[in-house]
Amino acid sequence: MDYAEARAAFFAPREGETQPLGWTTPARRLRDAIEPIATVCFWSEPSYDAAAARGLDFLSGYVWGRSSVLGEPEGAVAAAAFGVFAPGLVADLYDAGRAACSLTDVRAARVEGVTAALTQAVGDPAGTEGLAETTAALEAAGDAASPLGRPFFAGWGAQPVPDEPWARLWRATSRLRELRGDSHLAALVGEGVDGIQANVLTELWVGWDLLSYTGSRAWDPELMASAVAGLEQRGLVADGALTDAGRELRDRLEAETDRAVQPVIDALGDDLDAHVERLERWSSAVIERGWFPPDPYKRAAG
Repeated sequence: MDYAEARAAFFAPREGETQPLGWTTPARRLRDAIEPIATVCFWSEPSYDAAAARGLDFLSGYVWGRSSVLGEPEGAVAAAAFGVFAPGLVADLYDAGRAACSLTDVRAARVEGVTAALTQAVGDPAGTEGLAETTAALEAAGDAASPLGRPFFAGWGAQPVPDEPWARLWRATSRLRELRGDSHLAALVGEGVDGIQANVLTELWVGWDLLSYTGSRAWDPELMASAVAGLEQRGLVADGALTDAGRELRDRLEAETDRAVQPVIDALGDDLDAHVERLERWSSAVIERGWFPPDPYKRAAG
């Protein structure tokens, strides 16, 4: 998949109705504010070009690039850390990425791509008010959280801090993004929810059609049907929608995820609003440049 194909697949306007979720908790506000910055390494054209120059296409660049903070484990380990994608797809793309591009090169490509993308989208870092302050605050906030049971977050913590200011902010936001993602997977495990069921709960939680989101993660149709049947047996889904118990569970998963990143919120303290305002401004510039999907529900996963 090249960049044009990726845009056609992932940037298309969503059909159908959705519902407001009222994402107003401090942890969720921070997550949504950093998302376009953290994922500019996946969605931006400069990042794609940097990866393509090293033999990666969009999907192998996504999987190998995101996994690169883990080092070079077996593909099954990377797939387990991703959690909500079909494991076979992740493992195959991971192996293809490793065959095309070394660990050192994929890490360098990511720094190169995000530096170019954020400079083009937001501007010269030297003239960006508050960049150094917010970056340092996010780094310190990340240090306040435990890496226990959080592979991507731990991997990011082990990465060197880039010299370039935009790349340094990207590292800080990516680390916090993966903290939330790892914590969400832990909450799912604790509630007995598997990767397919996690997708189903989320898509129904935001008002999408059953399997419209889950199906984009390359799961086998029989496995998806079995996962839905399991949710129905638990009284969480009925007639293609969440039951009251299902919505209560998904709300509880969200609250548990927020609670897991509370040390970050506590570390930011009274300065949270100021940092979120800056991050939202910079993220808006990324969206306006066309390097993050305009659908706000692209941020709904966890």
